[in-house]
Amino acid sequence: MEGYSIFIDKIFKKTGIDLASYKERQMKRRIESLITRNNFKSFDNYFDALCTNKSLYEEFINYLTINVSEFYRNPQQWEVLEKEIIPNLLKNKKRIKIWSAACSTGEEPYSLTMLLTRFFPLNEISILATDIDLGAIEKAKAGIYSPKSIENLPKDFVTNYFDNINGKYHIKDIIKKQITFQKHNLLEDNYPSGCDLIVCRNVMIYFTEETKAKMYLKFHDALDDQGILFVGSTEQIILPQRYNLMPAKTFFYKKAK
Repeated sequence: MEGYSIFIDKIFKKTGIDLASYKERQMKRRIESLITRNNFKSFDNYFDALCTNKSLYEEFINYLTINVSEFYRNPQQWEVLEKEIIPNLLKNKKRIKIWSAACSTGEEPYSLTMLLTRFFPLNEISILATDIDLGAIEKAKAGIYSPKSIENLPKDFVTNYFDNINGKYHIKDIIKKQITFQKHNLLEDNYPSGCDLIVCRNVMIYFTEETKAKMYLKFHDALDDQGILFVGSTEQIILPQRYNLMPAKTFFYKKAK
């Protein structure tokens, strides 16, 4: 299917999303399947429809941003976070600043909030959670999840922080109010500063090596001294010293001095 490079330019102007920063084969294939599924013949026809059809546009953004998440994804890594990473951060300060980047539909920041109740009273917990997809953010704010998505959660978290209503699990407001959800474009927007822990998992795999390098440098700058970047299980950073990062544990990287 011809016209992908022109489509990329048009999408960037319309949405601020730079598809050129994503791995081309992978992203082009995803969009082509979406075009075919919606019975369009070309990138050009599809873009014209995105400009006039709100539901089609929302479907595109949601599909583009790959919203796949679950609570406590890779539980062994959350155990390292609880037993080693957070206690080490707390050796030097009483409060820690946390950013859940590319938070999708909220499972990760909610998992973080629940985990932090083992260290702080709830009213002392504050997490910034961001994503480029406003639809995903709205779902995160609603906080309603399937039984499957909570399978890895510690049982006390499920008991204490969810209401089971008609087979769906609703996050309690006492957890919700500790999180600030905001729209944020990792490729274009400024990053927060002074973060003690940045959680950005299972999104970097979709970007080109050049884009990842720029983002790692931006994550470095967003970390406070001795701050930690927590990445996904397929996202180990090759030669992290290039970005002034050093391994703390597998999938955890500390800001180098």
